[in-house]
Amino acid sequence: MTDNIVIVVGVDGSDGSRRALRWAVHEAAARGGTVQAVTAWRWDLPSGLETGGYIGDEPQRAADMLASEIGMLPSGVPVASQVREGRAAEVLGDAARDADLLVLGSHGHSRVWHTVLGSVAEECIRKATCPVVVIPVPRETPHAAAPPAVAERRTGPAGASGSPATGPPPPG
Repeated sequence: MTDNIVIVVGVDGSDGSRRALRWAVHEAAARGGTVQAVTAWRWDLPSGLETGGYIGDEPQRAADMLASEIGMLPSGVPVASQVREGRAAEVLGDAARDADLLVLGSHGHSRVWHTVLGSVAEECIRKATCPVVVIPVPRETPHAAAPPAVAERRTGPAGASGSPATGPPPPG
């Protein structure tokens, strides 16, 4: 086992980043490593994508969100937090420069963010200096699958070879 494995994980408060954070903690526990949870914030959000507060509150809101996300984790694995100003992909790339692994959720805020800002995961994958793990969105199962259909097997002339019987049963 390598000494002091460092896993950097991007956290933005989305379900995807929560899954990534939990995965990173589990992986760090298995490897005997530590987790560095990183949140990026920006002053220059595109028009219409404001977060609902005063822009001056953004650093504190990011720090509060990150502390809340870390607070929901089971104890046992050291998790450091880092809140930095900048574009998420750049902040995560810088934070992961000396890391052993970078972990990201596959979906952040919304598809609007992807359309307007580009995918953080895609940019991180292209520019990373360490391996990157992207945790996918769990597949939703709308309903339970029906049991497989099984043909009845008959013995005797129609089913002698073990093939399904065809036609009505023999008289008798």
